[in-house]
Formats: sequence, structure tokens, C-alpha cells
Amino acid sequence: MSPTIAAAAEQAEQLKENGNHCFQRNKFSAAIDFYTEAITLCPNVPVYWTNRALCHRRRNDWLRLEEDCRRAIQLDHNSVKALDLGRGADPKSYMIEEIWQELGNAKYLEWEHESTSRSWKQQNLKESCETAFKKKYLLDSSEAEGSSDEKINHLAEQLEALNLVFKKAAEDDTPTEVPDYLCCKITLDIFRDPVITPSGVTYERAVILNHLQKVGNFDPITREPLNTCQLIPNLAIKEAVQSYLAKHGWAYRTD
Repeated sequence: MSPTIAAAAEQAEQLKENGNHCFQRNKFSAAIDFYTEAITLCPNVPVYWTNRALCHRRRNDWLRLEEDCRRAIQLDHNSVKALDLGRGADPKSYMIEEIWQELGNAKYLEWEHESTSRSWKQQNLKESCETAFKKKYLLDSSEAEGSSDEKINHLAEQLEALNLVFKKAAEDDTPTEVPDYLCCKITLDIFRDPVITPSGVTYERAVILNHLQKVGNFDPITREPLNTCQLIPNLAIKEAVQSYLAKHGWAYRTD
């Protein structure tokens, strides 16, 4: 890193700290100014964008919040903080779904690339192992020790065990049904922002909010009275979803 770039990075970090200090004191306009200066110096640092987005959220400036969240996600496809900001911003805004779609598509493409690479490497390794087993069989056969049938059976057992090992290795990259407990009871899609009701049923936040607004103030499954202030984030399910997605990247697919 050149001295000029290093100096700019150091100055940007100080501006971020100044912004953080203002944010903690609820001086959001001043914090935005500091984060903006940091972005001007180092525009490719995602945290500067998410920090500014958080200020926009506190000011209910949904348009600028969306813009900063999108930029953070473009810089870092793993920017869950940007996704969470977008989800929790305005439940009635289209940006929640669009931000999820953008991150989900990016994560799926990332998994697809890595999965293809893993599959290719595993296939090459499997073929190399099969070749080694067969060479050993030919070598053992040439030494004429033991019956031919025993050697053939032993080779078959080794190849079968090898197939099982590589089949197991490929399981995480093989799309299957997402477990029911990780899916919304209404949409049947994997949770993005799960909330739980007093009756113990977990729904996708946007879906249950839409139900309460357009259908009525009751739980769609238990039919018990329900209003928005009773919805609580289901952090346990959210963590389980994130863990599942980290291991099964194909589940990010949104179509």
C-alpha cells in the first residue's frame, strides 16, 4: 500500500470513528457527513456504507437507506448487516424483497461457482483413487497370492466404499427440501426475517404484516387475536437459517 493510500485509509477510519461518536449521541446528520467523507476517501469499504445506512434508517429516509444497502451488498455479498437494515427498515417497502433477492442471487451464484469447483476436484480425486485401487489389484494378481475371486471381491469392496465416501462429500451441494421448521407456514419458503407470535407460530415478517393489514388482526393459523406489536423476532430460527444457508448455499435460490 502506497503512503498516499495508507494515509487516506487512516483518515477514513478516523472519520468513521467520528461518525460513530456522533451516532451514539443521536447526531445523525453530523454522523452522515463524517461517513460520507470516509466514503469519498475510501469508497470500497462496505462498513462505511452500512454505517451511513443505519443513520438513514434512524431518520426514516428509506430511499437513501436502500441506496446505501445496495452499495454495501455490491461490495460484499456477505454483508448481512446491510440485508438486516433493509429488512427492518420499512415493512411496507418493496426494498425489503429486492434487497433479499439481490443478496440471495449473489450468494447462490457464489455457491454455484464454488460447488462446480468442488465437484470437479472431487471427481478428479475419485478417479485417481479408483486408478490406484485397480493398479494395486493388478499388482497383487501378478504376485499370485490368494484366489482371484478374493482379490476381485476386495477390489469391489474398496470401490464401493470409495463411492460412498464421495457421495457423502457431495451431499451438502445436492439440493433437497429445506426442513419445515426453517420455512414460513404461509409461503413455505425459507425464512428471511422470522417473527414469532404469542401463540408460538413463526412467520415471515413481511408476510404476517401483510396478513394483519389486509385480512385482519388475528393469527392465520390459530385464529387468535394478534396485532403488530406482539410480533417478536425469532432469533433462534434466524440463527438456524443462517447456519443452514452457510452449509447449503443452494437454498439461497429464489426462483
